[in-house]
Amino acid sequence: MAPYASEDSESGTRRRKAVRYAVPVAVVGVAAATIGLVPALASSGDPDLPDITARQLIEKIAKSDTQQLSGTVKISTDLGLPSVGGAGGGGLMGGGEQEGGKSSADPQSKLTELATGSHTLRVAADGPDRQKLSVLDDASEYSVIHNGDDLWAYDSKSDEAYHAQSEKGSGDDAKKAPKGVPATPKELTDEILKAGGDTTSFSVDGTSQVAGRDAYRLQIKPKQAGSTVGAITVSVDAKTGTPLKFSLTPAGGGAAVVDAGFTKVDFAKPAASTFDFKPSKGTKVTEADDLKKAQRHEGAAKHENLKPEDLKADDLKAGGLDDLNVIGKGWTSVAELKLPKEAAGLAAGKGSAEMPPDAQKFLSSLGDRVKGEFGSGTVYSTRLVNVLVTEDGKAYAGAVTKDALVKAANAG
Repeated sequence: MAPYASEDSESGTRRRKAVRYAVPVAVVGVAAATIGLVPALASSGDPDLPDITARQLIEKIAKSDTQQLSGTVKISTDLGLPSVGGAGGGGLMGGGEQEGGKSSADPQSKLTELATGSHTLRVAADGPDRQKLSVLDDASEYSVIHNGDDLWAYDSKSDEAYHAQSEKGSGDDAKKAPKGVPATPKELTDEILKAGGDTTSFSVDGTSQVAGRDAYRLQIKPKQAGSTVGAITVSVDAKTGTPLKFSLTPAGGGAAVVDAGFTKVDFAKPAASTFDFKPSKGTKVTEADDLKKAQRHEGAAKHENLKPEDLKADDLKAGGLDDLNVIGKGWTSVAELKLPKEAAGLAAGKGSAEMPPDAQKFLSSLGDRVKGEFGSGTVYSTRLVNVLVTEDGKAYAGAVTKDALVKAANAG
């Protein structure tokens, strides 16, 4: 449902892309998981629905073309990360003061907050040109509204707004909606059903009711050993084929790592006024084009302060997607990339001089020293994703066990 915004300035973009790459790996690390269709009849349950095979249910999802809906989504993400004090209430995802060249209403960074904690969202859609997503807090609300050529984002806490506009007739869809953490059950499901192959088993695990709607439960499990993913369960609306609930449980057991589902849903056409937005008098408005110019200027200023001998080619490329290498396939695929120079201290389980003490404690609490043919490094663990940082400045990340990471590093 969320709209997609274009990438910001070229300066610094490649490094941010590498960081954002880790988000889908961290949250659904199984985007590369492939599909093996295992027919299974739906077991009896409540509600009583006609039998359906896993293949038929997946085809039902693929054929689903829900253009209009509105509702409330509850999304919870629990990677088992300790909270970092002094983060301005934003936990690990930060918050607080914005640096130069940034806006607190910018969807590109704001929506990454959905990658941790529990959030209540209001969503609405009316075809490809009108969507709205609102993140509700106790005393504030953050909304992203896409209406035709305009994309607005508004943060009531800071009273700041962000505005992007696509050029008419340009066919530029990049500014239409914020590309960030998947925010609805369908977006999460689409991440899993992108590719095909033989590393995944599918079955129909009975029926259920979600937001008052009859639904089939599609269960997705990895066939490969070494994955930290236990199972993914998608509740699919029996009438429309729209995913209504998505739950990812870890192989180690316990509560779901990601759980997102509608608590209310209506497939009627939303009122046109739902997608109207006009900033109030006094609201600080940041234009996307102005923001990009400020970020370019900021990046140029930083480079002006560097000596020529400091600008090594490897440092300029570090963290870019050109350095990305994927080892393995399916659920046990591991991303290998070269870290930026300033991240070298992670390999020793330490932060940098600029890192707050609480953040250094956080790294220390997760770190586990390991050795192998690759040399030595530190593994940082969550309930789903493990990351190995080696002393030679490389990182290996995936929804795999520590042993699988070490094996991948040895192979890499």
